[in-house]
Amino acid sequence: MSDVTMPVENTDLRWVEAVDGYAVALEQGKILCKNAKGKVLSALPKKVRESDLVGEIRDLREHIALHEDECQKTVDAWMVRSLPVSKAVIEAVWRDPAWRSMLENAVVWPLDKNHTADGDRAGFLRGVDAKRGVGVVDLDGESRWLKVEMVALPHPILLKGELQDFRELATELSLEQRLSQLFRETFTSSAELRDGEPCINDFSGGTFELLAHATSRARKHGFRVSGGYAVCPVWGPSGKVEARYWLGADYWDEETETGDLSWVDEKEHSLAIAKVGAVAFSEGMRMASQIYAGRKVETDEEA
Repeated sequence: MSDVTMPVENTDLRWVEAVDGYAVALEQGKILCKNAKGKVLSALPKKVRESDLVGEIRDLREHIALHEDECQKTVDAWMVRSLPVSKAVIEAVWRDPAWRSMLENAVVWPLDKNHTADGDRAGFLRGVDAKRGVGVVDLDGESRWLKVEMVALPHPILLKGELQDFRELATELSLEQRLSQLFRETFTSSAELRDGEPCINDFSGGTFELLAHATSRARKHGFRVSGGYAVCPVWGPSGKVEARYWLGADYWDEETETGDLSWVDEKEHSLAIAKVGAVAFSEGMRMASQIYAGRKVETDEEA
C-alpha cells in the first residue's frame, strides 16, 4: 500500500526537513512529501523514501495506530460493561486526540456516589472541566455542565426507549461517534427464547471453505477463539457471562460448519437464555451474526 496521498496542501501540517530540500509530514496515517518549491508530490522520491527520517515516521505511525487501537478497545470495554468512569480520568486523557475521538459524543449517564445512574440527565459528552464538571448536550439539545465525579457509558441496549431519540438528535446536530454505541447492532430476546431455551440456532449451518477462514473472521472482529468456539465475555452485576459460538474443531484446512450459540457463567455452567442479561445476550448475538455473515453463500448457478 502506498505511503502517500494525492498532492493536496494542508496548511495545518507540521513539515519536517528531510534530504536535499524535501520535507515530509504525516497526515491521517499517510506520509506526504513536498519539494523545495513547496509543491506536494504524488509519490515519495526514492532518496526520501529510504531516508532514516521516513523510517522513523513509519515507526511513529505504527505506534500511533497501536495507541488508537488500545484506546478504542478500552472505551469499548467501558461501554459494554457500562463501567463507572471518573471525571478525573476523562479530564486526564481528553487532550490526547486518540482518547478524545473515542470519548467525544458518547452518550453518558451521570452517576451518584452509589454509582446509581441518572438516565434523565443523560447526554452526549462534549467536554470536561475540573471546576465545572462534565459537559453534555442533553436530549433537548441544551448544553449543560453536570456536577458529578463519575459517569458511565451505557450499552445501547440499556438506553431502551431513548435510543432512537439519541440517534435522531445525533443526526440533527451532525454529531459523529467513533465509539460503536448508538448505531451498534443490538438484539433482544423474545418471550419464546426466554421460556427455558438453552441456545440459539439461528446462526447454525454456516459453511466456511476452511476452518481457518471462520476463525480468522472471528479474530478480525475482535473475538477470541478457544476450543472450537468464538467467545465473547461480558461482565455484569452478577459476574462474567461468556457467549460461545461453535466454529468447529477439526483441521484448519478443511471445510467447517457453524453450530449453536450458547452462554455459560463464571463456573462454566450453561445458562438458559432467560438467565442471560440483556447486554450479554445482545453482544453474543452480535458476535455470531458478524461471523455468520462471512459464510459461503451459494449463487443461483451453484444451487
